[in-house]
Amino acid sequence: MMPPIDTSVIPAGVRNAGPQAVKLYGVALQFEGLLTSQITQQMFDATQSSDGSDGSDGSDGSGGGPYQSMLPGALSDTITGAGGLGLADELYRSFGGTYAAAPPSSGSAKQEGNA
Repeated sequence: MMPPIDTSVIPAGVRNAGPQAVKLYGVALQFEGLLTSQITQQMFDATQSSDGSDGSDGSDGSGGGPYQSMLPGALSDTITGAGGLGLADELYRSFGGTYAAAPPSSGSAKQEGNA
């Protein structure tokens, strides 16, 4: 199960575009998280030999214990929680998402009204 999306990693332009944009960006983040999870699991699997040992220390592979299998998920969650790999932004755009312009400051609104 994926951890909940931290809204602080959603760009301000997406938040300004409204709740549908935030939901769409959340989907992009979840997809990126799933992809990251699969990549970290593959990295973990590739470092293990068929007997469960990575062979780097000459041990029998029992040093990690039951927590070793949790490492790929923890790594993936940390990467995703820190903002991900940057794929979510591209996915959001490919899904048709756009960024809203920053709200105009009070000074620029007065200038436009006088023009």
